[in-house]
Amino acid sequence: MTKAELIAQIKQKESFLCVGLDPDLAKIPPHLLQTEDPLFEFCKAIIDATHSYAVAFKPNTAFFECHGAAGWESLSKTIAYIPNDCLIIADAKRGDIGNTSAYYAKTFFEHMQADALTVAPYMGSDSVLPFLQFNNKWVILLALTSNEGAKDFQLVEANGKALFETVLEKSAAWGTPENMMYVVGATRAEDIARVRASAPNYFFLVPGVGAQGGDLDTVVKYGANAECGLLVNSSRAIIYASSGQDFAVAAKKEALKMQAQMALHVQRFEW
Repeated sequence: MTKAELIAQIKQKESFLCVGLDPDLAKIPPHLLQTEDPLFEFCKAIIDATHSYAVAFKPNTAFFECHGAAGWESLSKTIAYIPNDCLIIADAKRGDIGNTSAYYAKTFFEHMQADALTVAPYMGSDSVLPFLQFNNKWVILLALTSNEGAKDFQLVEANGKALFETVLEKSAAWGTPENMMYVVGATRAEDIARVRASAPNYFFLVPGVGAQGGDLDTVVKYGANAECGLLVNSSRAIIYASSGQDFAVAAKKEALKMQAQMALHVQRFEW
């Protein structure tokens, strides 16, 4: 999916919602455990219920990989089921020496047919560049994450500059706003503006809204640009809105609630 196609979907759906798919067998409704592929059946129902309100889906590969070969099959089926009008983000946080990264890229971009992949930048340019060699595919670099441990490294300052700002500065020479995004955590609202100042034209994938306490209006205030520039992810608040047989209906209600709030912002963007 190209940047122009993504923006067109945001306009059409009046949404910049990304639904995170984190299928945990300990949390999904018990009746699904009797099916042949509980992970896929859960994700399929969530996708069916929410795709009208979402422009992206983000399968977290850890929730699939832990089940071995069967989990990989569930992941492959889930990615194949996501509608073509939605950006497919494989949340795998890969990144290694060049030849290894090249094979990770082939795994997710060629075999799995994902549109985007989260990548850790801390091994430097040669660990990221192989992912940027694919047409109409996206690298989503970790810039400023929403977890508590982010302060251990990302927020450490040297010479008046935080490490995440160095990552933004260096990586700007690797990709472009047409093939690279950044992960920017919603729970650090005061720093979102700093990231936007360093990367004015890039899309941000923003986790942390919902269960982690991030506020959508604050994210938009400090993180949006003239093209929206945001994909706001919600996982638990949507997919686990109910643990009963009505889980898909409950997920739809939560997704619609977020989309309605996002529509108010989309209508004000200066396209």
